[in-house]
Amino acid sequence: MKEPHIDADVVELKFVGPLGKKVEAIQALQSLGFVNLGEALPWRLAFPEYDEKSLPGVVLAGARGKEGITQRELAGRVGLPQRHISEMERSKRPIGKEMAKKLGAALHIDYRALL
Repeated sequence: MKEPHIDADVVELKFVGPLGKKVEAIQALQSLGFVNLGEALPWRLAFPEYDEKSLPGVVLAGARGKEGITQRELAGRVGLPQRHISEMERSKRPIGKEMAKKLGAALHIDYRALL
């Protein structure tokens, strides 16, 4: 499914109305450029402060936090200096495919989330 174009100035609307008019209301809003998000929210809209470049670092920091380990502990598991983990989390150092595989295994996540 193609992701919708989302401008910086967006508004989220909530309505209450007759059930029989739901489809018609959704179609009317879509004709005006609104996107039906249902229960899901695109990450770009939920976290506008993060871009494609910073996402791997955010995922790395989140996965490390979920595992409850320090940067130093993770660095020891994958054979890196702690400062490299810090730089990757801050998007100052790229995470290559081979390193993503090591980090993914150490953090019990799919390595592709780090690319």
